[in-house]
Amino acid sequence: MRALHIITGLGVGGAEQQLRLLLRHLPVECDVVTLTNPGAVAEGLTADGVRVTDLGMRGNRDLAALPRLAGIVRSGGYDLVHTHLYRACLYGRLAARMAGVRAIVATEHSLGDSQLEGRGLTVGVRALYLAGERLGRATVAVSPAVAARLRAWGVPAPRIGVVPNGIDLARFRFDPAARLRTRRQLGLPEDAFVVGCVGRLTAGKRFAVVVRALARLPGDCRLLLVGGGPEEAALRRTAREAGVADRVLLTGERPYVPDGTPGPDLPSLTAAMDVLASPSPDETFGLAVVEALASGLPVRYASCPALDHLPAPGARRVSGDEGAFARALAEVRAAPPGPRTTPEAAHHYDITRSAARLMDVYAATVAGRPLPSPASPTPQGVSSP
Repeated sequence: MRALHIITGLGVGGAEQQLRLLLRHLPVECDVVTLTNPGAVAEGLTADGVRVTDLGMRGNRDLAALPRLAGIVRSGGYDLVHTHLYRACLYGRLAARMAGVRAIVATEHSLGDSQLEGRGLTVGVRALYLAGERLGRATVAVSPAVAARLRAWGVPAPRIGVVPNGIDLARFRFDPAARLRTRRQLGLPEDAFVVGCVGRLTAGKRFAVVVRALARLPGDCRLLLVGGGPEEAALRRTAREAGVADRVLLTGERPYVPDGTPGPDLPSLTAAMDVLASPSPDETFGLAVVEALASGLPVRYASCPALDHLPAPGARRVSGDEGAFARALAEVRAAPPGPRTTPEAAHHYDITRSAARLMDVYAATVAGRPLPSPASPTPQGVSSP
């Protein structure tokens, strides 16, 4: 089978890094087209041996890109086209149909209750989304919560498959040497209590809640913010106003696997943390939470659909503002540190399982068969609560 993946951009982001990880485990010959922004993940894919083409779109209304994209699909002789992210799903489905490919799969990475890829949902966005969805054969949701949202929007249930995001458990397994090395690289005291936040720095992630919570915690507590985005300046300002600027460290975007850029990768940064805080109330999956669990970290989160049906003793939901998060984090700090082992809930999201589920979707889509029913969210050896 030959497949073409079409994605909006290949900067360092959750969907982009998930694509790179998946391609390492799919038993399919895959090429990638990025509509724009061939960033660090494009370089990583190329290093992995994947052919990456930059379409060079100049904006959302660059309609001249459509025939160019259709030409790439047509000349590649692909059996299947798989699209990722809103703009790529619109252009990619149209281009595939123009090129005569009917086996079209789209993954919905970022559909929340009130936003899509960090932007507010409007009637126009929803209408355009549904019009594009009808051009494909299958829409993959990264969690049952996203599948339910798609059904509520009007996407027919038989067209929806659930393939959870996957993680490389081996990469996130706790490494005490990486913890020590990373803390030294970042100038973090070895005995500091480090709160971590991971994600794109947007208003919807509510990282300012944790910045303000830090002001209520003792002076040995630090905040490690991993990610980049438009709210970086605002978060730095919040840290100054809260009097904790000297205890907040922003690393910028960091890769899932080493890519030659200076600084630690994401698993090493996770090893350096003592707890992960995820204050976003509207998540589609909660990948950062699952990655933290894989590293054996305790987690305090506002929303994580990945854990809705799985027992995860190290993870607890927190509802409220900075006061609630400050109390929750203080409780973790006061408790004796536990072993940094990977819980069963994280094993449920091993990337090999996600790749196998996606292959089932591919096989059904190419053959024109109904999609496989979603597997039970309960992993082997774990009973439902």
